[in-house]
Amino acid sequence: MAIDLVNFDVKARKAIRLFWQGREAARKKQLTSGKQDQGERAGVTGGKNMDGFLSLARDIVHANGLEHADIHLERSVVTLPGYFRPTKLWDMLVINKGRLIAVLEFKSQVGPSFGNNFNNRAEEAIGSAHDIWTAYREGAFGETPRPFVGWLMLLEDGPGSRSPIRDKSPHFPLMPGFSGASYADRYNIMCRKFVQEQLYTTASIILSPRSASTTGEYSELSELTGLRTFVSTLAGHIAAEAVR
Repeated sequence: MAIDLVNFDVKARKAIRLFWQGREAARKKQLTSGKQDQGERAGVTGGKNMDGFLSLARDIVHANGLEHADIHLERSVVTLPGYFRPTKLWDMLVINKGRLIAVLEFKSQVGPSFGNNFNNRAEEAIGSAHDIWTAYREGAFGETPRPFVGWLMLLEDGPGSRSPIRDKSPHFPLMPGFSGASYADRYNIMCRKFVQEQLYTTASIILSPRSASTTGEYSELSELTGLRTFVSTLAGHIAAEAVR
């Protein structure tokens, strides 16, 4: 059975346009109300900025044989039990006939504060992966094949994310690859290691400039962490479940 990638590039560009337009609309709304958040938070508190990517993932599920699967997107129904904590909220769950098929997390980060936000995203993603796989091992989701667990980051493309960063490690040298790496490079390294260490089935980092609100422009850093790999791996997993 051939997998269907649902013209993902066109839909991704639409999702990126909606992302930047949504941020700007939220910022303008807060300016009008006179209750503006500080800094870039004004573009975040409107919520739903990554909805275009949720829609893309949903289309992949439907197009690859699970058109009748339960796709959960609402906050009240995207909770899974954890092992180190009682529960964890994800962005999207796919459940078919009571089996957990796919778990997805979509994140974004824009400047100017890349440093602390990168560390927070990394710690959250690593912890969530360890938690869900330990819960899976302990039978939290029943005796089922391993679900697809995907993580995608949309990062602002600009000097702040592309410039080399100098780190201080006075006692021991940095691990290979991190010395002088930009925040974009760090995300790429992290996503690659996520897959190599089997923390995520696939992990993707895509970059987009603020000017993409009209073009949907984006770029990738490697084939392994690119969007095509993300969507094709998800589509293959869904297609395999559809023929069980």
